[in-house]
Amino acid sequence: MSTARHFASPAEALGYALALHQNGRHAECGAVCRAILTVQPDHHGASLLLGVAAFTLGRIEESQRHLAVTIALKPDLADACFNLALLLRRRGRLAEAAALQARAIRLAPGQADAGRIVALGAMLRESVRPVTARAVLRRAVALAPDDAEAWRESGHALRDSGEPGAAAVAYTRAHSLDPGRTESLGDRLHAALSHCDWSDYDALCREVLAVIDSGRGIALPLLTLLIETSPAQQDRAARHFHRAVVQPAAPPQAAAVVPAAPPLGAPSGDGGRLTVAYLSADFHEHATAYLAAELFELHDRDRFRVVACSYGPDDGSPMRRRLEAAFDAFHDIRGADAERVQALLAAEGVHILVDLKGYTRHVRFDLLARRLAPVQVAYLGYPGTMGGDVMDYVIGDRFVTPPEHQPHYRERLVIMPDSYQVNDRRRPLDGPLPDRAACGLPPDGFVFCAFNAPFKITPSQFGLWMRVLARVPGSVLWLQHPGRDGVDNLRREAARRGVEPDRLVFAPHRPQAEHLARYRLAELFLDSFPYTGHTTVSDALWMGLPVVTRIGDTFASRVAAGLLNAAGLPETVTTSVDGYEALAVRLAGDSATLAAYRRRLAAARTTAPLFDSPRFTRHLERAYRTMWDRHTAGLPPASFTVPPL
Repeated sequence: MSTARHFASPAEALGYALALHQNGRHAECGAVCRAILTVQPDHHGASLLLGVAAFTLGRIEESQRHLAVTIALKPDLADACFNLALLLRRRGRLAEAAALQARAIRLAPGQADAGRIVALGAMLRESVRPVTARAVLRRAVALAPDDAEAWRESGHALRDSGEPGAAAVAYTRAHSLDPGRTESLGDRLHAALSHCDWSDYDALCREVLAVIDSGRGIALPLLTLLIETSPAQQDRAARHFHRAVVQPAAPPQAAAVVPAAPPLGAPSGDGGRLTVAYLSADFHEHATAYLAAELFELHDRDRFRVVACSYGPDDGSPMRRRLEAAFDAFHDIRGADAERVQALLAAEGVHILVDLKGYTRHVRFDLLARRLAPVQVAYLGYPGTMGGDVMDYVIGDRFVTPPEHQPHYRERLVIMPDSYQVNDRRRPLDGPLPDRAACGLPPDGFVFCAFNAPFKITPSQFGLWMRVLARVPGSVLWLQHPGRDGVDNLRREAARRGVEPDRLVFAPHRPQAEHLARYRLAELFLDSFPYTGHTTVSDALWMGLPVVTRIGDTFASRVAAGLLNAAGLPETVTTSVDGYEALAVRLAGDSATLAAYRRRLAAARTTAPLFDSPRFTRHLERAYRTMWDRHTAGLPPASFTVPPL
């Protein structure tokens, strides 16, 4: 055989190729492997090494092809299965990756170190098999009790199985083993908040803030919204996260495959229409869908074509079927890697991509890491900056993203005229009124409710609520059920603050219509802080329930204030802890004012901008057209205010 040098045999050539690979000369390694395969096409060793070299060079498709050929040549070669599993996981094909990883471990149990078992557990968890993942990760922890990654992945699996207390223990162990992996701090704090365990809250917050301020590690962006941080700190954390976590998710050779902008002055899109794609994992029974379903239905089909790209589950629900019908094209992209999604969007002729997830659960970093359409927009799912250049715009309003906050965003601010939040007028409104006793409520007494997610409850906010209860005799606080441990923790905290634990009532999860009907039994909604209510506050206002909130300095801490203004009830927005407490207590003793607020909210369903979905849709379409017009004019993204209709 002949290459740049001569070898006595394919085995000698393969040894030379391996040495080249180990010395970082991957292209030369690949050339030698191809020469071997020219002489001996069924040489599985050369095929394997060629696949590994191609992966290292970022040639993902080529790597996958060679690794698949290797497995066909030698089905019992564990290394080929391990490598192909790694590649498929990176491409989002999680079920296939997990099956190959498990097969590799069976083929070569002696090579199954903790790292490979942890990888299998992660693949199973990411493919929504938390019970199986937990079993695999228990094995990994037993095999390597000092492996921080094994403990962190175990924490993730426990979290996904609904065991935040056990998850917090695993995250604590992970951080103690590897303090440099500061993500575990955020994981620990979020798990603790999820079941209302505040024993280490202050210390963990200080550590997370120190990570942000020093720049010495990763702070999870969503976690920074849940604690007292400034817009500048949230921006700094998001930028670092994007550089360290999101950008590496894109293959080094990835290039944008997007529709070219039309010539200046030419009509945009199909017959002058713009094609807008919405990207999300939440096209099912989910808070995002509850808000946005009508938006997709109301888009002007003469001017816009709307496409869905869904990478979340199909839960078979009426909401899923409604969403599928709402779009001109609905693509289920589960199992599709980023390259296939990119090609799909190009084939659809997408002009504007709208990401509805941001840094929330189940986000796909491989999709956030690259340019999938000429114009890309962040909207609705994540109340903050993404910290990168891939998103051109973020949709906000004068409350959540006032113009003076632009320095804290990489995206350009789009200021909507009423509210950034869309609402669905088809929300169930007339469900049967539940029985107080069946809901665990006393037969009489004032009912405060705070149905925001348990992880939004901070110790200081809970202390404020307990002071309100103490000042309103006979009142109860109705909370979303935080799990058995969370109930015990909250009742213990109430007693510690001098409030009878049985004055806390917990609402289990119910279908949307039943849940909304419960709002009619409450008399005043107490909002959380610093992460205020989003869908929950809109739900309360839709059901005619007044809301007391406090406005802060960040997007997440200003949402409820913006919603109340758009609903025509600005009087219940406060600016301080004392103001919040005083207003809640005063309203609890002022039934006439509360009744007037309820009447105003009932009228707002048909009159207020917050619930005028057609008006919102036309405003959003104006925003999309402005973005596209700038793009076709060769201008960079720029902040702008959408003029009201």
